[in-house]
Amino acid sequence: MAIQVIIKRKVKQGRQAKELVPFILQMRACAMYQPGYISGETLCDTDHPGDCLVISRWETIEDWNNWVRNQERAAIDQKIETLTDEKSEYHIYSPMVP
Repeated sequence: MAIQVIIKRKVKQGRQAKELVPFILQMRACAMYQPGYISGETLCDTDHPGDCLVISRWETIEDWNNWVRNQERAAIDQKIETLTDEKSEYHIYSPMVP
């Protein structure tokens, strides 16, 4: 059963477009080649542009966990973390009703 992963990030003011977007695009390009990846979307709060939300969809939680352990992903994620004010929050959701 497919799951959705919600990643919440607070980007340091003024750095979002210039520095974060290329990393997000790079991360998404890598994820597209991972088994179980279905889709991804990155959103920013219209009232607080530094508050970003990534929603990705995976076929199984095992597929997601394999992606989390991917070395290329980890390297990009470390670069993203240098642009944030707080540690990113990860939340995994599965459908309540199949």
